[in-house]
Amino acid sequence: MTRGWSDIDLHGADVNRFYEYGTSRSFVKDRASEGFQKIYDIVHPAEQYQSARELRTSPFYEKQAGLDAEFFEAAGWERPQWYESNSDLLGRYEDELAEFQRPNEWDSRWWSPIILAEHLHTREHVSMIGDMGFSIFDFRGSDVVDYLEQMAVGRIDVDVGKTVYTPILAENGGFVSDLTIARLGPKHYRVVTGGAAGGSDRAWFGGHIPDDADVTMIDRSESLCTLGVWGPNARDMVEGVTEEDMSHDAFEPYTAQEITVGEVDAWAMRLSYIGEQGWEIYAPMGQGRRLWDVLWEAGQDHNVRPAGMGVYGTTGRLEKGYRLFGHELELEYNPAEAGLTFHGVKDADFIGKEAYAEAIDEENTATLCTLSVDDHAPEGGERRFMLGNEPVLDENGDVLVDDEGRRSYVTSAGTGPSVGKHLLMAYLPQSHAEEGQSLQVEYMGQQYPVTVEVVGSRPLFNPENERIRS
Repeated sequence: MTRGWSDIDLHGADVNRFYEYGTSRSFVKDRASEGFQKIYDIVHPAEQYQSARELRTSPFYEKQAGLDAEFFEAAGWERPQWYESNSDLLGRYEDELAEFQRPNEWDSRWWSPIILAEHLHTREHVSMIGDMGFSIFDFRGSDVVDYLEQMAVGRIDVDVGKTVYTPILAENGGFVSDLTIARLGPKHYRVVTGGAAGGSDRAWFGGHIPDDADVTMIDRSESLCTLGVWGPNARDMVEGVTEEDMSHDAFEPYTAQEITVGEVDAWAMRLSYIGEQGWEIYAPMGQGRRLWDVLWEAGQDHNVRPAGMGVYGTTGRLEKGYRLFGHELELEYNPAEAGLTFHGVKDADFIGKEAYAEAIDEENTATLCTLSVDDHAPEGGERRFMLGNEPVLDENGDVLVDDEGRRSYVTSAGTGPSVGKHLLMAYLPQSHAEEGQSLQVEYMGQQYPVTVEVVGSRPLFNPENERIRS
C-alpha cells in the first residue's frame, strides 16, 4: 500500500525525509517564481538568483564567508566572485585601477573593482582561489585507454602523471566540451571539467561507453574539493607544508602527483587558468577545511590573499587568451577557428576526427581574436565598459558576417589590469582577422572603437608562459 504524508511516522528517518521533501519543494517553487520574473524583465547578464541558494557549498564556505566573500552561484555551487576583505588593496593599486573605474551603474552591477585589485595582487604575490566547483569523473578499466582515445582530440596514452588539455568534439567538429584529463595509473584516468558542464559531460561520456567495454565511470564531483594556489610566491608558500619535493624539476608543469599538505592527503595538478606558477590541489571534502587552514597559515609569511572567480574566470583568463566553453567554444565553431589545433591529428580514431582534420587543412572562415577597447567615451561623457554579447562592426558600422552567415559578437569581455586594457574576444571573418585592424563594437546604442590585438590563441600577457613554467 502506498503511504501518504499523513501516514508517515514523524520520528527518526521519516522526519528527515519529510523535511527534505518540503525544503526541495520550497526551493523549486521559489526558483521558478524568480525565474518567471527574469524571463519577462530586463535582466543583467551577470545577475544572480536570490532564491534556492546555498544548495552546494564547499568545505571552504565558512572561511570564505568570514572573509566577506561575495558569492555567485554556478551549477548550484556557491563560489566567491570577490572578497570585500580585500578592499584595502584598492588603495594599494589606486593608480593602476584609476582608468578602469566604472561610473555607470549597469556596467558596475554585479562587479567590483576589488576583482582587479585581487588580480594585481595575485600577479605580484600569491592568492588562494577555491572552490572552482569542478565536475570530476574517474574512469577505470582494462579498456579505458581505447575508450578515452575515442572521446578526445588529444592523445590520451601518455605517461602516468601527465595531464592533457583537450577539446571534446561532436561529429561535425564543433565543441561538445573542453577539459583536462590526467592519467593516474595504467588503467585509471581523471577528467576535470567545468561545474556548469558537468551534467552534459557526464551524459556525453557515459552515453559513449560501449556496452561490452570494461570501463567504469565514477563521479567524484561531490567527494573532492579544489583549492587553487597561484602567484610568484606559490612554491615558497606550498613547499613549507608539503612532504613532497615541489621544485620545478620534481614537479614539472602540466603534471599531476599525490601530495601531503600538512596532515591532508591530496592530489595536485601543476597548471593554471590564470597563467601563474602554482597548483590546483584536490582533497576529500571532509578534509577541505583543514587543507584551507594549513595553506592559509603557511601563506601569512608570503602575503597570501583570497581571490575570487572574477580573477580566475575573467581577468586572468582573458589576459592569457584562454577559451571558455559556452562562450568561445560552441558547437558551431571548430578547433581551427578557435586556435586549438596544437594537438595535430593523432593516429587513433575519435569522434569528430574527419571534420577536425578537414578544418585544419582548409582556410578558416573565421578566427577567434582578442581585441581591446580604444576609447570608452568616444562621444564624451560617461565612460562605458561592455560586458559581452555585443555586435562587432566594421568601420562603416555594419555588423561583421562570415561566409557561413555567422555574425561576429563579443564572446567574453573583461578588464585586463596587468596589460592595461579592457579586453574582448570575438570570432572575426578572415578578411578582418588581422592584428592592428580597427573595428567597432556597439554597446547601448553607441559605437566604440576597438583594435584587434591578437589573432589566434597567443596570450597577450606573458606570451612565452615563463610564469607557469617558473
